Amino acid sequence: MTEPPARRLLLVHAHPDDESINNGATMAKYAAEGAHVTLVTCTLGEEGEVIPPGLAHLAADREDSLGSWRVGELAAAMKELGVTDHRFLGGPGRYRDSGMMGTEQNHRPGAFWSADPDEAAAHLVEVIREVRPQVLITYDPDGGYGHPDHIQAHRVAMRAADLAAEPAFRRDLGEPHTIAKIYWNRVPRSVAEERFRRLEGQLRHSPFTAPAAVADVPGVTDDERITTEIDGGPFKAAKAAAMRAHATQITVSEPLFVLSNELAQPLFEVEYYELVRGGASAEGTIRETDLFAGLERVTDVAEVTAL
Repeated sequence: MTEPPARRLLLVHAHPDDESINNGATMAKYAAEGAHVTLVTCTLGEEGEVIPPGLAHLAADREDSLGSWRVGELAAAMKELGVTDHRFLGGPGRYRDSGMMGTEQNHRPGAFWSADPDEAAAHLVEVIREVRPQVLITYDPDGGYGHPDHIQAHRVAMRAADLAAEPAFRRDLGEPHTIAKIYWNRVPRSVAEERFRRLEGQLRHSPFTAPAAVADVPGVTDDERITTEIDGGPFKAAKAAAMRAHATQITVSEPLFVLSNELAQPLFEVEYYELVRGGASAEGTIRETDLFAGLERVTDVAEVTAL
């Protein structure tokens, strides 16, 4: 039996492209360092707006074939990041993109927002018990910016982390496993504000014409809540390439990018997190610089022990 990589990282995201925007540098860094990086995406992103005019026919209100197209975009993005283990929750198409909050798509058959959280969590429990990650990354309770699929991804990820550790729950899904550390995606307010102060000058050298605002960046929070920062500088190009792979959703012109609203945002090469469960972060004002800080090397795949 081949011993698994000593470090195993699981990320749970709502749609293809969320992972590259939020965690692309982090994923590339740990994959390059030999960690096993697993991405679980909860929907195919069928309701996304399409940027390239030549692909507008894919949209939900026309051919409704955007989801299958985005499967290919995600595969291309993962190749850029060096991630080989990427899956869809319950299999491709099990849950459909729910659209923006308050739209009729929230309640259509199969919408992720309408899914029973425990049922959806069971699919993720199976992945957790197979991969046995020490670290999980997902969204905060608001999903970063209030999108129903992001909120549901948070709920499902946190519920699955609890259920995966419960010995009495679904032993047919594998042996119980406790995730040692759970992080939420974050951006410190001071960093976001500083990057947007620089954005006006950067716009003059880009194809974009209008800026977004700090409020448009998911997960912005007070600096005091940030426990961890991952310097992805050496992997900035990989992150940008992964974002470009999601061409129906993102246009990149470094150091900026736009979504379908055509409002320019900074591309963050340093990625930030809030440790919300397990392990102690560094004392005082010093932030962790490694998601696996405080974890001992694990050789028994049935156990994860936090120091």
